[in-house]
Amino acid sequence: MIVHVKNLVKRYRELLALDHLSFTVDDREVFGLLGPNGSGKTTAINCLLALLAYDKGEIKIFGRPMTPESYELKRQIGIVPQNVAVYNELTVYENIDYFCGLYVEDKKLRKEFVAEAIEFVGLNDFTDYYPKKLSGGLLRRLNIACGIAHKPKLIILDEPTVAVDPQSRNKILEGILELNRQGATIIYTSHYMEEVEQICSRIMIIDKGRAIATGTKEELKAMITLGEKITIESQYITETQLSELRALPNVISADYKNKQLIIKSGKGSNNLEIVLDAIKREKIQFGKIYSELPTLNDVFLEITGKQLRD
Repeated sequence: MIVHVKNLVKRYRELLALDHLSFTVDDREVFGLLGPNGSGKTTAINCLLALLAYDKGEIKIFGRPMTPESYELKRQIGIVPQNVAVYNELTVYENIDYFCGLYVEDKKLRKEFVAEAIEFVGLNDFTDYYPKKLSGGLLRRLNIACGIAHKPKLIILDEPTVAVDPQSRNKILEGILELNRQGATIIYTSHYMEEVEQICSRIMIIDKGRAIATGTKEELKAMITLGEKITIESQYITETQLSELRALPNVISADYKNKQLIIKSGKGSNNLEIVLDAIKREKIQFGKIYSELPTLNDVFLEITGKQLRD
């Protein structure tokens, strides 16, 4: 076990930021912390790194207690913070070399590590650039390179794709998976459910500082009643027709808005067939039909009663 957190409590005066939070992260796992802004993700990470004092609980990294003086443990950890943390006075190369040098004293080895980090994040053509000359996506890549250049065993990424373009986001996510294939254990925090669903082997949903569900994406989706969401384009539906649809077997809800009929059904193998038969029976004119399986956002919505992305 790489990370062990038990009954972690953190208060900011009257605000309970972490409410007896517990979780574990196994070796070579990509562990996702999923929750809206303000849910406690960053606070949990700062406590994990001993950057923030907490009121109660236990934190162990690599089987040893984590304290502000645990320098040997910290050498094995790489952190990519939510806010870009680089020096504007240094070039891309100098930034990566500086942060790598905090952990690697051997100059020859550090040079090799820096070159590998630059290659890994695709900044070969920008080594002499200063951060202010980089686009948002390239700046995020530099932020990652500074956090991973020393080849840590545990890498913590706190919302690394905030405000980046889709191409850069894909590049970053591919890089994270490659780091994991190379042997790193990853903790990944985000409020973008698509990213977490794409790269994480196990996920913990956190809200108001509490862990409300933990498991693989398949296990999380199995926890809710929603089995399928059917969206149907229709120019007009009467209240009587809508009531008939709501009365169908296994239908959880049926709502019509902006010329779209959205029907949520429970788990079952023939939901779409039942709905289509009813639409034909009620003589509802329709266009395109979409059928979707539950997403992590649906899981969060059913468990907490609110949208994941706030």
